[in-house]
Amino acid sequence: MCAPLFYPPPPTFPPTQNTLPSLYPFHNHSCQQGTMDCTLLFISFWALIGSFTFQANAEQTESCPERILGNERRRNCPKSCKQDKDCPNKRQCLCDGQCGLSCVAPGRTCPWPLPPSPNSVALLLSPAPSFSALLEIRCQPGFKMANGLEAAIRRCQGDRQWSGEDPVCSAETDAAPTTAPISCPLPEEAVSGFTLEGSTAVGSSVQYSCQPGFVLVGERENFCQEDQTWQYPHPICQRVFCPPPKEVDQGYLVAVQRQEYEVGEAIYYLCKKTFQLDGPNRVNCQSDGTWSTIPSCRARCTVPAQRSRVIVGGVKLWPYDIPEGVVPHGQNVTFYCKHPDQHCSFTAEQTCFDGQLTAPPCYLEPTWLQFKLFPHRLVSEIPQCEPSESQ
Repeated sequence: MCAPLFYPPPPTFPPTQNTLPSLYPFHNHSCQQGTMDCTLLFISFWALIGSFTFQANAEQTESCPERILGNERRRNCPKSCKQDKDCPNKRQCLCDGQCGLSCVAPGRTCPWPLPPSPNSVALLLSPAPSFSALLEIRCQPGFKMANGLEAAIRRCQGDRQWSGEDPVCSAETDAAPTTAPISCPLPEEAVSGFTLEGSTAVGSSVQYSCQPGFVLVGERENFCQEDQTWQYPHPICQRVFCPPPKEVDQGYLVAVQRQEYEVGEAIYYLCKKTFQLDGPNRVNCQSDGTWSTIPSCRARCTVPAQRSRVIVGGVKLWPYDIPEGVVPHGQNVTFYCKHPDQHCSFTAEQTCFDGQLTAPPCYLEPTWLQFKLFPHRLVSEIPQCEPSESQ
């Protein structure tokens, strides 16, 4: 006979606590068989517990939506998680509405009571205004909501704010009652976060549009059918992100390295020494999820004139007077060419582009003897042709 085994307190299983006695058929009893039978029975018991725990966690994960923002207009969500051990500071992995499974301090509360409103009344549906508590708002007699609903439900989120926005209660008119047109109802999630245009009457349609920084996922237009149902499921507004910006050759990217950037965020580009930025140094994440114009870093150009003066920036210079003998990208350089029939010169302009600057076809580089013995006879030093002669 083996000695009595010690068993830890039974775990708590959601909605099936009345099944606990059946899970412990040998609790507080002694094993009446051999040691091997006792061991096998003990292992089978814990395998059964593990399967129940795994199923409970799986049900919690499947019942919580993926992290999708937009309808509740939340700027930030808590850290995402899969289980409690993923969360720091004694926070728990709980379902936080459209933020999905998130690390939330369950003791957090939302503002309560709400500021009094002359047109509506708020009723707390939960014992306390803590996380996941529900709040009901109804219009006072003589007032009604614009969407036609009788009440609006708001939930206490992990950011200590109530979901959605206060419904607008407008005064009912005293005009003679008219037969209201038959229309399709719009649930709160189909109203908040959208800009709606059109009519909800049967046979009419509404058009959805999202706020800047969000993209519409689903049908942009919906039709109210004869049976007062909508033809398509209501869409959602999903936040737009830009991918990591691309690197620029011979340049630096000044930004916090992340996998995604929010609309409106800006990054900056700088070029390495001797290179010039061609384009804006500030690039923004646009509402369509793309970056604005990405700049380039362009190389300097060597001036292809060694024994003749040229014009750079409106100044006539010898090559040795040009710093390092180079000009930046985009700089215009004017060369002197000799008239084929007259003893005069005319000019031809070339532009430096990313390290490439060539002399015009009419330019002839003076020889060393010409440069040393007859500098005053160089083409760049003789009189310029008259406009009629340079044609």
